[in-house]
Amino acid sequence: MTATAPRKDQRVEFRVSAVDRELFARAAAAAGTDLSTFATTNLRLAAQRALADRTQFTLSAVETEAWEELLSRPPRDLAGLRALLDRPSPFVD
Repeated sequence: MTATAPRKDQRVEFRVSAVDRELFARAAAAAGTDLSTFATTNLRLAAQRALADRTQFTLSAVETEAWEELLSRPPRDLAGLRALLDRPSPFVD
C-alpha cells in the first residue's frame, strides 16, 4: 500500500529579492525539482532543525555514556524536598 501525500490546501507567500529568487531557482534546478517543492522541502528542514532542541535530543556515544552513568547513580536524599513531600497536599480536601 502506498502512502498518500497530504493535500496541499494552504499557501505561504513572502517577498524575496531578485538575487535570492534566482539563487533559489538555480538551487531547485540543481536538485532536479521545481521551486515550490524545493522551497517547501528546505523550509520544512529548517523548521525541524529550529524546533529539534525543543522536542528531541541527540547524544554522541560519549554523551550517551555520561548520561547513562548519571541515570545509574542512586538518588540523593534532599532534606528540604523530603520535608516538602512529607507535608499534606494543599490540593486535597
